Amino acid sequence: MTMTGRSPNLRLASPKSALAGTKQVDPASKEQIAVPDQAALPVVDGRGAILETLPIAVIAVDALDHVTDANAAAEVLLGQSRALLRGMPLRDVIAADNPLFALIAAARSQQISVTEYDLSIGGPRLEAAHMAVEIAPMAERSGHVVVAMINRRIERRISQQQMGRDATRSVRAMAGMLAHEVKNPLSGIRGAAQLLEAKLAGADLQLAELIREETDRIVALINGMEMFTDDRAPRLEAVNIHEVLDRVRRLAQHGVGAAVEFQMRYDPSLPPVSGNRDMLIQAFFNLVRNAAEACPTEGGIITLSTSYHTGLRQGERNRTWRHKRCVLVTVGDNGSGVPAHLQASLFDPFVSEKPGGKGLGLALVAKIVQDHAGVIEFVSELGHTQFTVMLPLHESDNETLPTEARS
Repeated sequence: MTMTGRSPNLRLASPKSALAGTKQVDPASKEQIAVPDQAALPVVDGRGAILETLPIAVIAVDALDHVTDANAAAEVLLGQSRALLRGMPLRDVIAADNPLFALIAAARSQQISVTEYDLSIGGPRLEAAHMAVEIAPMAERSGHVVVAMINRRIERRISQQQMGRDATRSVRAMAGMLAHEVKNPLSGIRGAAQLLEAKLAGADLQLAELIREETDRIVALINGMEMFTDDRAPRLEAVNIHEVLDRVRRLAQHGVGAAVEFQMRYDPSLPPVSGNRDMLIQAFFNLVRNAAEACPTEGGIITLSTSYHTGLRQGERNRTWRHKRCVLVTVGDNGSGVPAHLQASLFDPFVSEKPGGKGLGLALVAKIVQDHAGVIEFVSELGHTQFTVMLPLHESDNETLPTEARS
């Protein structure tokens, strides 16, 4: 949280006539003309018009934290019209225990501007979202403050997408190095251990067996990483995403998700996605397996849902892909959530808190999604975690060509 000095005078529109003001000389006609006082203009004029066009939600509240005014972006954010918001307690739309109210109280009592760069804002009818918040007191109205909120969803999505790409690159480089520098010497070590097993007995034999078993375990780990070194583009075809999800659900119900309730919310009208069926099954099974392992032992729920998305634009260093139509696939659970200290590196290799976990599952998911020209992102808190995968629909034309190839 950042606090700055006494805020500049903030004024709301005055009910005065727009004709009230001063007289100035028109440079063209050299005649005196009446210039309305800016503070007297209706909110749709002048600075009010600028305020209406801002993508920043701006809300004015009085000394009792009742909403006195809001701009268009605030209407969209709060899901209420301005007419309904005026006079409404802010606690009716934002949870009363939200830290936002402590920040408002600090700005009001100390007459300073207060800034919080990452605040979760949610309420009874408001989906929780991470916001950058700035609060400033209105000097001309005692107890009144202005709250400006910027949704950080886009910033977080870009960050998560970059996390997936970076994880894929790092695993690919590491796997290539391990396969060349480590795997070959391990073959010699395993062979020597086998020769020793034929000549030893008792405790020495157990040590030789331990060497061989641990060598096999390391080789299996490296073999699991070698899939990241394959730079070949997967063979993509039209895939029914609901058949993929049903296959994953059946696999999970006979294994790790046997005690979990599955809820499906599919859009049956969706056309096929462009994908590799086996790779998509592997990716979504990894997500469902993680969700099942995170669910409580009783009352665990995994939600699988699909929906339509109007488009996706992706970019790398020198090229950009554009897909006009996409499908959103979400895998949600009511488990313990992703620990905060792991969220920034969740798609990195060897990041896991599960006992015996290798930390390669989500790194592999990120690679598969990237190979499908898709996007993966997540939101997580205690009791709710949701991974969203965006996949382009199967196109018969060239709608997914790099944009620089278009005329």
